[in-house]
Amino acid sequence: MNDVSPAITPEIVAEHGLSPEEYQRVLHAMGREPNLTELGIFSVMWSEHCSYKSSRIHLKKLPTEGPQVICGPGENAGVVDIGDGQAAIFKMESHNHPSYIEPYQGAATGVGGILRDVFTMGARPVANMNALRFGRPDHPKMRHLIAGVVHGIGGYGNCVGVPTVGGEVNFHKAYDGNILVNAMTVGVADTNKIFYSAASGVGNPIVYVGSKTGRDGIHGATMASADFGEDSEEKRPTVQVGDPFTEKLLIEACLELMASDAIVAIQDMGAAGLTSSSVEMASKGGVGIELVMDDVPQREEGMTPYEMMLSESQERMLMVLKPGREAEAEAIFRKWELDFAVIGRVTDTGRMVLRWQGDTVADIPLAPLADDAPLYDRPHVPTVVPTMPEVPESNDIKADLLTLMASPDIASRRWIWEQYDHMVGADTVQRPGGDAAVVRVHDTAKGLAITTDCTPRYCFADPVEGGKQAVAEAWRNLCSVGAKPLAITNCLNFANPQRPEIMGQFVGCLAGMGEACTALDFPVVSGNVSLYNESKATGGGSAILPTPAIGGVGLLADWQKSCTIGFKNTGDAILVIGDRMGHLGQSLWLREVLGREEGPPPPVDLNAERRAGDFIRTAIEQEWVTACHDVSDGGLAVTVAEMALASNIGAMITEAQPFGVSGSFFGEDQGVYVVTVRDEFAADFMEAAEKADVVVDLLGRTIKDRIVFELEDVDAVVTIDELRTAHEGFFPKLMGEDAALA
Repeated sequence: MNDVSPAITPEIVAEHGLSPEEYQRVLHAMGREPNLTELGIFSVMWSEHCSYKSSRIHLKKLPTEGPQVICGPGENAGVVDIGDGQAAIFKMESHNHPSYIEPYQGAATGVGGILRDVFTMGARPVANMNALRFGRPDHPKMRHLIAGVVHGIGGYGNCVGVPTVGGEVNFHKAYDGNILVNAMTVGVADTNKIFYSAASGVGNPIVYVGSKTGRDGIHGATMASADFGEDSEEKRPTVQVGDPFTEKLLIEACLELMASDAIVAIQDMGAAGLTSSSVEMASKGGVGIELVMDDVPQREEGMTPYEMMLSESQERMLMVLKPGREAEAEAIFRKWELDFAVIGRVTDTGRMVLRWQGDTVADIPLAPLADDAPLYDRPHVPTVVPTMPEVPESNDIKADLLTLMASPDIASRRWIWEQYDHMVGADTVQRPGGDAAVVRVHDTAKGLAITTDCTPRYCFADPVEGGKQAVAEAWRNLCSVGAKPLAITNCLNFANPQRPEIMGQFVGCLAGMGEACTALDFPVVSGNVSLYNESKATGGGSAILPTPAIGGVGLLADWQKSCTIGFKNTGDAILVIGDRMGHLGQSLWLREVLGREEGPPPPVDLNAERRAGDFIRTAIEQEWVTACHDVSDGGLAVTVAEMALASNIGAMITEAQPFGVSGSFFGEDQGVYVVTVRDEFAADFMEAAEKADVVVDLLGRTIKDRIVFELEDVDAVVTIDELRTAHEGFFPKLMGEDAALA
């Protein structure tokens, strides 16, 4: 073997993110000392980002099966049946560290990567979503980070021709030094044309397609598996550079080839690039792989095998073809002006062998790289849940409501979503701003509802209840538009798992998520784990809040029956569905009005959640409901205000509430919806609610252009113009007129 590397020293091992114990495992697996290329391959495959070595043991506890599930976790994306021989294919992933270092390219390549995960499986992408977390709005870096991330998401998604239809944004000081950028893509495929990644067929050709390989993104996976120190700016070269126009060509070329029967297996070159894609394909198929590095398309001179294997250059795919189909495949990719090269073959050795300039430069057993990667059951301690503090009554419901409507976590996201093309493809039925986006399944009556949800402050106070709530809110948002929830993907963002209290947050959140998924028949079909999200950099916080972002997908049999949040008519009855208790712990009212982040989060009664959601979907299907919106951040008052803003129709609130002004109007009770019903359907609605064992309370009626609180102890009027001024002001003021140039 040609030794193309320097001697491996403890310093070189440490630079590759391997512990001394892990390096001993490498020596045992190899039976000798690795060279630099082999060490680099082990380092990325055993990184937290690729191996899930701190999380695999706990991820196995999540429910992943159901009659609707065609393919669960383990492939590029999850697959669920949507009837008529069609499937929805979807996944969510993180691009957190790159987006903090270089926000435009970090966010853009995050979108590009998740798109590839979906179309790799044979699906045409139909919608993008995102879940973003930023630090304090007045932090000196935050305006630059927000502008870069938003423009990166829009710049890539808009150019590639896939609509960005919604998402969520939170702000908290815990994200000052480590923002979160989670991207989700949903696609549609025929169930008999789904492609998987397991390589097979000894002697079959391995082909490389897409863009050429450069030196961008080398060690990206390793960088994503460590927290930030003082040198985050020096890590800029580890961030990939994206080209959405090439991605669009790649989508079309792959889908054209997939229409034939030439492909045996296909895999996106994502984190760890050519290394992870080739190792995963071979290990899933139980075969070996031999690559000729000289044949890898390269855009830079003098690239070494180490650089080629660890590069995370974008818009690249790896395929195994049936023998004799190379010319046919090459013609398609050349037509789309993309690189195509046969770079290797499938073997029966169970090893990865790399050849370069006539020599063997790497020869590694595959099993230790993938299936036998390190697995840690890290020490963890449960979070001590805070007790409920004494909370005063609101003394000015109008002022408090306007404060909340203008606050960073509730204020209008219009400045963000207007930069996204959410109508390209002409199938977007519900645009950003509602409970869930709805996209028509092209040339059918069906609609896919999509949402992203998580309340990190709940997860920090009580990880188990917070994990439950994240899943339950996704369920609720899908039910609110009338969709039957099918399954979830997730993006589990946490800090350093080597700290027992952080690992306790992870374990607690997964326990809550698993309980909710089971109770709601809402399985996990794909996902991503992002750990080490914390910063030691000056001005940054320490650990992020635990943020298990949930991406939910539901199905509407008839998209034209989807429900929206805006009031439709004056004179409709406004009803509150679900059990309430006036819970104010961890509420935004407590934080934004009183400056207190205290108490436990609201408890989640999963049985009540199930009953209320099932009933809401039935009421929407029967067309009894004219508007529906679930109660979440800010409580009942904010829910009604958002429904009024969506329609320019107001509300007269006349019914006394049982929990005082603060608890009744600003409590964030779970499993609660606000709906409007016309009088002619009220009797049917109430009878069905009683049969479903669902609590219904009258709140008031819709009126013109204002919200009036006319109660025994409260008399206040808020005009829709006042609400809109408060709600729309935050982002334009923060970003300024030159935000596009920030």
